[in-house]
Amino acid sequence: MSETLKPNGQGLQRVIRATMCSIQGIKAAYTHEAAFRQEAWLVILLLPIAWLTSHSLGQFVALASCLVLVLIVELLNSAVEAVVDRISLEHSELAGRAKDMGSAAVTLSLVIVALVWGHHFYHYFTG
Repeated sequence: MSETLKPNGQGLQRVIRATMCSIQGIKAAYTHEAAFRQEAWLVILLLPIAWLTSHSLGQFVALASCLVLVLIVELLNSAVEAVVDRISLEHSELAGRAKDMGSAAVTLSLVIVALVWGHHFYHYFTG
């Protein structure tokens, strides 16, 4: 049985090339997606606050993880939007539904941030 070679190679070479593709994706999102830029800056501003107000590494990880989750969901939403727009810019109920679902996913990830950070600060300020 012959193994099909992937265009990015195998082993460490594949990991390096996949990492480069990931970096290109983050750069593209930052360059072309205002929402991603805003959320990235929010993460950059909130991470030091998370570090300074956390009583344990676990608290910091929880606060940081939900922030990173927002970026992940925004990247996926932007990818869906790019593919939908690549297929056609004409109005389509299915395309609109796909974009709305991506947007809803971002909103739900922001709800998670509000819940986790709200819980954190409630306990931080009430002792």
